[in-house]
Amino acid sequence: MDVLSLISTKGGAGKTTVAANLGGLLADAGLRVLLLDLDSQPTLSSYYALLKNREAGSFELIAQGLTTPELVISATVIPHLDLIVSNDRAGHIGTLLLHAADGRLRLRNLLSAFEKLYDVLIIDTQGARSVVVEMVILATDCALCPVPPEMLAARELRRGTLGLFEELEPYRYLGVSLPSVKLLLNQVNANRRDTRLIMQSLQASFQADPHVSVCSTTIPDRVAYTNAASLGLPVHRVEPTPPSGSRSPCAARVMRALAAELFPQWTEQLLSLGVRVPGQQSAGHELVRRG
Repeated sequence: MDVLSLISTKGGAGKTTVAANLGGLLADAGLRVLLLDLDSQPTLSSYYALLKNREAGSFELIAQGLTTPELVISATVIPHLDLIVSNDRAGHIGTLLLHAADGRLRLRNLLSAFEKLYDVLIIDTQGARSVVVEMVILATDCALCPVPPEMLAARELRRGTLGLFEELEPYRYLGVSLPSVKLLLNQVNANRRDTRLIMQSLQASFQADPHVSVCSTTIPDRVAYTNAASLGLPVHRVEPTPPSGSRSPCAARVMRALAAELFPQWTEQLLSLGVRVPGQQSAGHELVRRG
């Protein structure tokens, strides 16, 4: 099971949108995907409508070690896409981890329960520094960090997000390997000069860093992503082809390119994915979403 986490200490970077759309795309490609919402503001938990809604969620998983699928895993309307909902609005998980013997390693120790059930686990986190985010980093294979093309966001990336990874370096002495870090430029308007300069600056800054790289794929600033969230659908279903008059690639092509870059072992399945899923365009309206 491949574990991908969305990490950013800055709110509004687009973590949840990327997590939901990557999960939907991989599921439509036939992969077994589990979403884990560890954001105390549970936006990912309400992105897709649920076929089976379990009362237990992230709190029971982390606080009680509950990994029984029938109790903790909800099924979404997207075939092959399941979800562990966030139900820790008060933030008790963080307090618990600070006083637990296994603390930041708890999630890492629990994931073996899901390895044979899923091909990919995607974890969404809160946009702040916390012990929960540190726990997620230590449990993941690859950390994807969305970065809006703004100078302040780029500065916060190095000071906040990447600084957090540096503070976890001592865990290497316990045999815990830190994940590779991929920076994803999100909400990009390629026509703006300052956007191009920030993109070039990020790429130059980390060119010699063996642990940090910048994704070749960028996510454009397009209304399709907002529309997809409103419909409760993955964006590749909402924009399978470029809008009339558009010169940039459609959302379906962008998300497929990102997924192939993050999961090269699944490229064949992704390339064979049809952009439309017959009979499921209105799935987001069939059930009431959690929220």
